[in-house]
Order: sequence, then structure tokens, then C-alpha cells
Amino acid sequence: MNIVIVTGLSGAGKSSAMKSMEDVGYYCVDNLPPVLISKFIEICQYSVEELEKIALGIDIRGGAFFEDFHAGFQELMEKGHDCKIVYVEASDESLVKRYKELRRPHPLAGDHTLLESIQMERVMMQSLRDSASMIIDTTNMGINTFRNVVREKFLDDNNQPKITIITNSFGFKKGIAIDSDLVFDVRFLPNPFYISDLRELTGNDQPVQDYVMGFEESQVFFDKTKDLITYLIPHYIKEGKTELVVSFGCTGGRHRSVTMANLMGEYLKKQNYKVYIRHRDS
Repeated sequence: MNIVIVTGLSGAGKSSAMKSMEDVGYYCVDNLPPVLISKFIEICQYSVEELEKIALGIDIRGGAFFEDFHAGFQELMEKGHDCKIVYVEASDESLVKRYKELRRPHPLAGDHTLLESIQMERVMMQSLRDSASMIIDTTNMGINTFRNVVREKFLDDNNQPKITIITNSFGFKKGIAIDSDLVFDVRFLPNPFYISDLRELTGNDQPVQDYVMGFEESQVFFDKTKDLITYLIPHYIKEGKTELVVSFGCTGGRHRSVTMANLMGEYLKKQNYKVYIRHRDS
């Protein structure tokens, strides 16, 4: 049985994720007490029409949360079920804004401020985040974009490898891309910023790509990185990982990192992987 646990921070979009999974054929149950997970799955197995795909929404409202959940989840895996955890999160600022707009209390509200409640929940949920096979940050996602992302990740497609790869670029001066699984620092490559004709362009423009890749060290780096990522992907798939974020960082996130993210993304698409190319800072 394919079992997906949908969890994460309150207000980050768990309910929207559940609705999207229902759209692609999952039987969804939200806010199930963790202690009842194993019993619920057992009932589903022996129902008149056995369910093959189940999504369970679990969050901080479940009470005695961690002990019950982790024990039940381990029991499901030992019984041979295909189990994954999807963790939905967002920045503190984004969550505060959403709660202010909805005018609803946080589940941990009491004598704490809203921000304190969010930060307390983030600490309490850390062990689940560490166990997740997929983490989705909804900070900069609109509701429709987020729901489409979830649908795409869980649509059945036997012709595609069971992993989504995101090749991402960013600038170190604005901070590292925190959702990255693999980070490659390309600041050692010659910088187009110092070429007046290229400064206002980005790695999406052919002249910048030609300049960046016109050096031997760039070609060697790309070939070695390509070989490493190609080697790692099957192992990530074997371990049940469904999303891999490969990030390239340079100083400003506009030239060298964008070039590498574009080229790597196009290469992986040709290998029949589902690939999204993103540029955080360009």
C-alpha cells in the first residue's frame, strides 16, 4: 500500500496539499490521531475494496504526537508498506502574515505571541522534518502553484523515474538556498560581471553562457558535477527520495550559477528525468 503522511507547520499549506492529493486519486484523512494510524491502515487493507493510495494529514493537534507517530510509522514500514513523509513549511514572516489575514488562533496559542507559537511548533516538529522524504517550502508559492506542484509530484507516470529534480541558482550574498540537497559553489569561475557587455545580462542569455563555458575549468567542473549527480540519483531513488534540489551558487546569483543550473537542468531532462529549473536571484 502506498501511504503518504502529510505534515508540517500550521498554516504552511497541509490542507491544500491534502486536497491536491485527493485530486490525483489518494484516499485522504486529515487530523488522524497518530496512535490510530496502524489500526486505520489495517481496516483499509481488509475493507471490501482495498485502498492502494492513502494520504494521512498529521499535525501538532494530534496530542501525544512524536512517540505515537514514530512508533506507528515504523510499524507500517516493517509491514512492507511504501511510506513517505511530506513536510510542508514556510518562513516565520509568511506564517505570521497568513494567520493575521485568516484571523485564526495558532494551535499552540495561549499566553504566547503568534510568532512565539510558530517558533515553538518549528522546534517540536523538527524530528518529523528530519524524517521527511520531501520538504515543500510554500513561502513564495501562490495557492494554485503549490497545489499544482503537489499534483505533479504524485501523479502516476510509469515512464518517468520516481524523482523530481530541481536545478536551482542563487547568490551567496543573499544567503544560501536553504532547501538545497546538493550545493555547488561556482565562485571560482571567471565572473561575467566584470565584462561591461555582459554585466546587465544573466546566465539565461547565450553570450553569458558562452563566456562562462569558454574556460577549461568550467568544462571540467560541469563534466565532473554531471557525473557525480548522475551517479547519485539512482541511489537517492533507491532510498525513497522523491525530490532532489541541486543548487549552484555564485556571488550575485545572476551569471555563473544561472548558467550552470540551466545547463545541468537541460542535461538531466535529456536523461528522461522530470526537471524544473529555478533561479532565485536572477
